[in-house]
Order: sequence, then structure tokens, then C-alpha cells
Amino acid sequence: MDHRADPSRYDDATFRRTGRSGLLLPAISLGLWHNFGDDTPLETQRAILRRAFDRGVTHFDLANNYGPPYGSAESNFGRIYAQDLRPYRDELILSTKAGYDMWPGPYGQGGGSRKYLLASLDQSLARMGVDYVDIFYSHRFDPDTPLEETMGALDTAVRSGRALYAGISSYSAERTREAAAILRELGTPLLIHQPSYSMLNRWIEEGLLDVLGETGVGCIAFSPLAQGMLTGKYLDGIPEDSRAAQGKSLARELLSEQALRHVRALHEMAAARGQSLARMALAWALRDPRVTSVLIGASSVAQLDDSLGALENLSFDDEELARIDEHAVDGGINLWAASSAG
Repeated sequence: MDHRADPSRYDDATFRRTGRSGLLLPAISLGLWHNFGDDTPLETQRAILRRAFDRGVTHFDLANNYGPPYGSAESNFGRIYAQDLRPYRDELILSTKAGYDMWPGPYGQGGGSRKYLLASLDQSLARMGVDYVDIFYSHRFDPDTPLEETMGALDTAVRSGRALYAGISSYSAERTREAAAILRELGTPLLIHQPSYSMLNRWIEEGLLDVLGETGVGCIAFSPLAQGMLTGKYLDGIPEDSRAAQGKSLARELLSEQALRHVRALHEMAAARGQSLARMALAWALRDPRVTSVLIGASSVAQLDDSLGALENLSFDDEELARIDEHAVDGGINLWAASSAG
């Protein structure tokens, strides 16, 4: 073993209960959507994962198509897990998803079929080098597959021991209620929903959070920094190494002067709180107790540490929230709207 975890890793860690389940998740979890493919040095990835676990981040979130190329984030995580984290498996929450195109032919093009979901899960387990994942998600709602089939596949994943819990991502409030009812009938409760959510993408406030609260399902928000718009990176232009410059999930046209006026105003509010914009945005996303955790990405240990600093101040007064509401407006960045409209 190349790594021994910090014995004080839980001293200042913050955990929240996932809905009405018995599972606790860290308030900030680490997502491997970006920065863990073959375009990032393995040693950089290893440093981020080690540091995250040493700071009490126990949840690592993956998907079959994370990379680039597809599958590489799981494979790279598997290499690091084998060397550094295997002895700590019972302290980790590992999650993966299936829903988008993954391999050639009709059975690998994504969706919610039983064939695709369970085959993908088996591939993910092999790449990661684990016997099971803690959470297996349906990555998107598939209007072409009966919801009973998709939820039945999640139930099979859990009953077969390949996953401990079932989750869904980017489902509408109505479909979430239906999915929860189907899984409840099958005897495998829906644990968690993973929607996009940020100050610039507040769609879950229009019904989904109410459904999650009523059904006792947890919520873990992805893209809480709006693909980087809420990091302060774009206040003075588009840096060459940014997602917008590289065409990675943030289109240049979204960085309009009108949008940046709102971001700059939020930046000033964060400064008045003694926080960076990123820290305030993460704290804001956690202000609702129905939100169990937020998923962050990290390209460096320094960025990871800065994001985790959000946990130092999670409180807002009513006046602050009212001022934030004036500028926390839709930024047109919900890339997953089609799935959640189904």
C-alpha cells in the first residue's frame, strides 16, 4: 500500500443524512466527471483523491462515460484505488451511473433498458476493480423505455449485490415520484436523486425538492458552480485553460455581459461574507436541508481545498438570501433539461 490515510480525517468532516435512509454522505462529495480521464496525469488525480479522503470526503462519484475517453475515469480511479484506497473500502461510498451512449451497437447507445444498464454496471465494476458500488444510478430518464424496466434493473443491481443503493439523475419531479413508487413496491427504496443545481440553474426548486422531501429521497447536486461560472474565473474574460475556452460543457455565448453582471454582483456579496464566490455558491446550494450533498470537481489539490473551505460558513440570514435572489437567475446552463422534462 502506497498511502496511509490521515488519522484525523474525520475530526472536522461534515456529514448529512440521505433522505430518510440510514446513509450519511459528506456535505461536499468529489465528482470525477472532469480531470480524471486520460488527459490528466495520473499523479495529479492521485494527489486529489488522497487529499480528499484525508479531509473526510468519503464519497467519489463516477459514471461509465466519464473521461475522456469514455470509461477512463473509472479505470484511472481503479488503479489509484488498488494502490491507495483498497484497505479503506468500508469507509468509502463509490457511485457510478449508466444512461448515455457508451459502446457500439444498439445495446450500448444509452437509455434505460435492462440489457444496457446491467451490462454497463458489470463493465464499471471491472474497470474500477471492485465487487460492488454503493450507489448505482440511472443517469437519465429514457422516454423510450418503460420506467418499470429501468427501475427493475436498478432493483436487480441491488438484489444481486452489485450495488447497495439505487439512484436516479436528472428526472423530473413527476417521474421521480413514479420511480420512487415503483422501487418501493419492488422492495428497493430509491435512495437519492442527482440533479444539476446552482445559483444559475434553480429548476429543482419548482417541485422536485418537494417530491424528494415527501418521499424521503436524498438529493446530491451536481454542477453547483455552474460549470465554472460561479468560481470567479470568468470575471475578467475567458482564460485559455478554462472549460469555456476548451469547449468543455460551458459555451462561450453563455458568458454574456448580462450574465457576468449577475456573477460579479454575487462575487461582491461573497467578498462581504469573507468567502470566495465558489465557497458562497457551494454553501448556498447546501442551505436547504433537503440537499444532502453537493458534488465538486477539482483540477488540483489547491482547488479542492478551496472548495472544502465552504464548510467553514454555511449560514445565511434572510437579508443575504434576498439579495442573492436578485442575481441568482437562470443562466441557460441546464444541459440536462431534456431528461428532466420527460
